[in-house]
Amino acid sequence: MGTMTRRIAALGLVLATLLPGGAQAQKKVVIYTSNESTLNDLVFAAFTKETGIAVEPVVAGSGVVIRRLQAEKDRPLGDIIWGVSRSLLQTNKALFAPYASKNKDAIPVEYRDPTDLWIGNNLHLLVILQNTKILPADQGPKGWDDLLDPKWKGKIAFTDPANSGSAYSTVTLLVDMWGGGDAGWKKVTALFRNLKILNRSSLVFQGVGNGEYPLGISLEYAGPMWAAGGAPVKTIYPADGTIAAMEGVAVIKNGPNPAEAQAFVDFVNRKDVREMILKATFRRPTRTDLDLSTLPGGMPALSSLKMLKYDEDGWGDKRKETLEKIKDLIQETR
Repeated sequence: MGTMTRRIAALGLVLATLLPGGAQAQKKVVIYTSNESTLNDLVFAAFTKETGIAVEPVVAGSGVVIRRLQAEKDRPLGDIIWGVSRSLLQTNKALFAPYASKNKDAIPVEYRDPTDLWIGNNLHLLVILQNTKILPADQGPKGWDDLLDPKWKGKIAFTDPANSGSAYSTVTLLVDMWGGGDAGWKKVTALFRNLKILNRSSLVFQGVGNGEYPLGISLEYAGPMWAAGGAPVKTIYPADGTIAAMEGVAVIKNGPNPAEAQAFVDFVNRKDVREMILKATFRRPTRTDLDLSTLPGGMPALSSLKMLKYDEDGWGDKRKETLEKIKDLIQETR
């Protein structure tokens, strides 16, 4: 082989690793995600652009995603699970591989597994949304107790807890906050008499944003998201307290692309990436080093809010029978 031929062959080898279709382009990561398409599309495009790693998303509700992981545990097809709750991550951690993210020190210990099997990305606060066009800003509720007033009957949109983890958290949080046991359930029953039960979380914030309902019980990001789009939506942080429900990411044990999975974990919790996500989707980060006052959405610092304790594991263990009770309660109060 002549010198020129060898050079051409070497150049071809280099190009094969750099050009689409070459070895570099073959890198991929399979991500099981429960996030909505706006967030998925934003993050996956930025990740691929920066790393050259293609993302194959598998999108489904968190319960469906977890069942798929459990079914595949002997031969996993996915590399990452992303956008599921702390309780689901915690109860399924036998399916995950430990990885200490480069960004873990920026995230409080309560939002990561002590053995690095999962790490939190964002926090969802339970809030009340108000349409200020049909209900003037100063006439809305200040907290959960105010929602018990009979004047709100049929005017508060809420998701069926059978279809929404955050709605289930809301109901069970209020049972505890209102005294627990029969006393707590009695007040929750009074609340349900005022609620309009909808099948999907998105119908709640769409209903408030579009003026179909003056009030809705929802997650924090929905308020600034609709307000940024021009809707007259105010986010009410209940004066009697709320909780921050964490969502996180984990590397699937024995997945086909472990190095690419670890690269995604590092990417999705990086400071600049969390800022990008907040600006586009208003997801509050678990990282504590972002100044929310300078970022879109005007989200208050957690330290300025009344944050409640919530027995996530306890209510998770009682989920099946509690959902049956809620189902009966919905029928009773219609």
